[in-house]
Amino acid sequence: MSVAPQAFNGNLKKAVAGIRRINLEGLRWRVFDAKGQVLGRLASQISTVVQGKDKPTYAPNRDDGDICVILNAKHIAVTGRKLTDKFYRWHTGYIGHLKERSLKDQMAKDPTEVIRKAVLRMLPRNKLRDDRDLKLRIFPDSEHPFGDKPLQPYVMPPRQVREMRPRARRAVIRAQKKADQQQQGVNKISKGKKRDETHNSQPTA
Repeated sequence: MSVAPQAFNGNLKKAVAGIRRINLEGLRWRVFDAKGQVLGRLASQISTVVQGKDKPTYAPNRDDGDICVILNAKHIAVTGRKLTDKFYRWHTGYIGHLKERSLKDQMAKDPTEVIRKAVLRMLPRNKLRDDRDLKLRIFPDSEHPFGDKPLQPYVMPPRQVREMRPRARRAVIRAQKKADQQQQGVNKISKGKKRDETHNSQPTA
């Protein structure tokens, strides 16, 4: 994956907001390409990196996670019917003002919030959560303003795709055994009939 940035035409102030509050000493700039990646699988990898769990010096009371730059957020993929069946809900505080928005509408409005919410909900709810949120730099396209930083592309681990779910596999095995038993029963019946026919066809002395 190429990390060479294009000319950034977005909101620069929003893109670099809060960078000065982060102690960048010893931190890496990891680049994630979200194009074609499944939302949950990508978010789990980002949450691991932003917590620093991929480092041998990880400690749950320290914030040693790297900076995560996520590109092509609008090209994220979801499985099943989550695009229309998944909803984000919040309350305004007024009586009866429970709001909701589908994943499809949220992708059209702001796709960066989809990844942000997925990652934040995988992080522990403690004092380090806000600092880790600052390390997430999510962009809808491949443009970003961090071209002068030592960027390191993150290679997603290979996905292990199962040929068939365990329940379906067991059902197929049971159906195959049942068919084999029925076939064996038919063979036994046919052999018995042939034995009777040969016994009856023999001439009596």
